[in-house]
Amino acid sequence: MNQEQRKVSPVAWVPTLYFAMGMPFVVLNMVCTLMYKGLGVSDKQIAFWTSLIMLPWTLKPLWSPFLEMYKTKKFFVVLTQVLSGLLFACVAFALQLPSFFAITIGMLAVIALSGATHDIAADGVYMSTLSTEEQARWIGWQGAFYNIAKIAATGGLVYLAGTFIDSFGVTKAWMIIMFIIGIVMLALGCYHFFILPGGKSRQGYEGTEVRGYENSLRAQLKELWAVFAEFFRKKHIIYYICFIILYRFAEGFVMKIVPLFLKAPRTEQGLGLSEQEIGLCYGTFGAAAFVIGSILAGYYIAHRGLQKSLFSLALVFNIPFVAYTLLAIYQPDSLWLIGGGIVLEYFGYGFGFVGLTLFMMQQVAPGKHQMAHYAFASGIMNLGVMLPGMISGVFSDWLGYRMFFIMVLFCTIPALLITWFVPFTYPDKK
Repeated sequence: MNQEQRKVSPVAWVPTLYFAMGMPFVVLNMVCTLMYKGLGVSDKQIAFWTSLIMLPWTLKPLWSPFLEMYKTKKFFVVLTQVLSGLLFACVAFALQLPSFFAITIGMLAVIALSGATHDIAADGVYMSTLSTEEQARWIGWQGAFYNIAKIAATGGLVYLAGTFIDSFGVTKAWMIIMFIIGIVMLALGCYHFFILPGGKSRQGYEGTEVRGYENSLRAQLKELWAVFAEFFRKKHIIYYICFIILYRFAEGFVMKIVPLFLKAPRTEQGLGLSEQEIGLCYGTFGAAAFVIGSILAGYYIAHRGLQKSLFSLALVFNIPFVAYTLLAIYQPDSLWLIGGGIVLEYFGYGFGFVGLTLFMMQQVAPGKHQMAHYAFASGIMNLGVMLPGMISGVFSDWLGYRMFFIMVLFCTIPALLITWFVPFTYPDKK
């Protein structure tokens, strides 16, 4: 590790780096659904396109080797942050155009590609700059600031959008929000240009050393194929892939629809909440419930072991869908009851998601290429959420919110069954 990397304390860049990682993902995955709902786009279109544009986060392991070939990891971090910032600003201006939906979805798709590339480079900076001991020391900051970005987006920005809507109208309000996000990403890019450690760069792309670059590329692709083939030779891998996909299958259906359901008028079986009320519920009590659920799950698994705990984790993960079904049937006026449903969702998500994460780490990833195989498993997991999300709007429009959430309850059955019978390849770590 060179002296230049040692000059800057991790406290100066780890929190901001992972805040920058979380912001585009959360904005594209959740905030934009509310934006498009307020702008009059149908649930079917919102759910399909805002799910499809998340595909780069599933496929990012495929182009990660190419980032080793050119410049430094810092270069790609700064480049993608600046690019995302500029594109969010472009989205802001495009919202007033007649064909705003097609244009902005195209821009958001490029932001998704940029964001997924940023994740690869950011993790690369973290792992190549910090020692193993330092990585362990700062891992809590990493996760905390990624989730702070989630709170800032789903809570703060959505609440702010509601305030601006009252003053400026829907379109101008969301233009301001997208512009603010753009400014934040640009500011982070400029900050990291000066603060972020440089990392290592590959040399020799000119003159007589071009052949070395080509050989390196060929070797990287060969290694990628070997890692990919080894993944599918693992014991129980087909069952594990089905398990990873089905564990979050019901969540994939509701992820895009819940914010739309909360926002939709009561005459359309929605709850008629304002952006301010949604932001308040998500950004305060919901965020706290997520943190509490995650922490309690860690202690629960440590006490009982993953194998004994996994089914109960899956059960808690799926309980919130019962709450949303009841909210859709009775449409209560009380914000406390509605907020209680959101709190239950976030607690269940935090509690149950830990089980899937640990299972991928302890049962799917172990082996020679542990990091790469965990990335593959994560990509499959994201795909399992993305695919039902793409068609969720079709079912929501066809069935209405009440019958849609009842359908989702039936979608939890495969997840619970496959979890009950899932085999463990390696001894349970307790």
